[in-house]
Amino acid sequence: MVLVAGVDSSTQSCKVVIVDAETGAIVREGAAAHPDGTECHPDAWWAAFQAAAEAAGGLGDVAAISVGGQQHGMVLLDAAGDVVRPAQLWNDTKSAQAASDLTDELGSAYWASATGLALVASFTITKLRWVADHEPENAARIAAVCLPHDWLTWKIRGAAGLDALVTDRSDASGTGYFDAESGQYRRDLFARALRIDEDAAARIVLPRALGPAESAGMGDPSLGLGDAQVGPGCGDNAGAALGLGLGVGEVSVSVGTSGVVAAVSATPTRDPSGVVAGFADATGHYLPLTCTINGARILDTACRVLGVDHDELSRLALAAAPGAGGLVLVPHLDGERTPNLPDATGTLTGMTSTNLTRENYARAAVEGLLCLLAVGLDAQRDEGVRVAGVKLIGGAARSQAVRALAPGIFGVGVETPEPAEYVALGAARQAAWVLAGGDEPPAWSAVAASESVEGAKQPELRDRYDAVAARLADWGRPG
Repeated sequence: MVLVAGVDSSTQSCKVVIVDAETGAIVREGAAAHPDGTECHPDAWWAAFQAAAEAAGGLGDVAAISVGGQQHGMVLLDAAGDVVRPAQLWNDTKSAQAASDLTDELGSAYWASATGLALVASFTITKLRWVADHEPENAARIAAVCLPHDWLTWKIRGAAGLDALVTDRSDASGTGYFDAESGQYRRDLFARALRIDEDAAARIVLPRALGPAESAGMGDPSLGLGDAQVGPGCGDNAGAALGLGLGVGEVSVSVGTSGVVAAVSATPTRDPSGVVAGFADATGHYLPLTCTINGARILDTACRVLGVDHDELSRLALAAAPGAGGLVLVPHLDGERTPNLPDATGTLTGMTSTNLTRENYARAAVEGLLCLLAVGLDAQRDEGVRVAGVKLIGGAARSQAVRALAPGIFGVGVETPEPAEYVALGAARQAAWVLAGGDEPPAWSAVAASESVEGAKQPELRDRYDAVAARLADWGRPG
């Protein structure tokens, strides 16, 4: 049996899975925690990777390894390869003003046309501007800029010089200074972010973007990797899509703390509104993505209000009729990113003395969650993305009510794969692809066994939700 390793270096932890390269069956696995916070020194990722690899039984028998990692995090290296400052992560929002400034300088439409992204604080380029403005002494030391998965890949290969840094299209596409369609960095935008000229920007190393199955080289023997090939790696959302086996026209809807709608598309998107971020996937296609702030917490809140667990919330919701007796919950509980209403609050409307029941409230919570996610699906369709089916993953996908109601509200069939570490599995699948070669990743029978659910479309639920949500958005706009 030939074994490969996949790594998921996420915000919270590092997971390592060792799998059969032919079938994708997990042989063993391990995990280790990362520190909390919105900044992290990369050394903590390295320590967690080593601990997770040890917990997984070591890497001595793997033939290839790839790393999937949290996107957008900014790792700055000096000329000696030392870390300049702790990495600012995707959830570090102190660069929000920098995002606004950069947008004002060129316009949202320009950024979308150039990079597929309308800028928000998550993206790497905004963090570069923040450092240039607030830590000029650190900015002056920058000799290379890379992302979390790039840095881990570099370390796994022995960290042999800055010119050995590599990345892939999927992760580079989330920086704000890379055009996924051309596969080229926008050095002019990179220079603008750091407030330096393009000649100075050209002297700063940016990781070489490898092809989807191109080897980055061999692993460091001191890690016990032996003759293991190292894959290009990928961003976490692209890793999840690869682990799920998504093809063109298939969409993953992940409902964890936030909601993420990601579609594999044959064509790029360039949405100046920012609702759809024009990322790339890990196979040579594109991965337009929509993110909501509110996700599974909508159901958590309903459970707390009703004093029930999630199983009972599902039972109550399924006992109510479609439409929740006229109740509509617009669940912008903690503000919202899609639509962009950061100061919004949740709203429950349509209440009467007879329809305000536990069953209807539970139903309204589930319908509100799904309608909010469907806004992302519609935004994808508006950008020309084909939506042939949805794979529903994340914590809230365990809800029977969510699974049952999703097809009617999404308007397409829904599959619910078994819970798994899909980012790590996607990285492992990429590692197996590096070994096997060819134009397509290996087809793994052991990945993404699913429960399929069909249902009659219920556009009237979306129409009611959209009408209320639009009215609330209008109220929230200044005079």
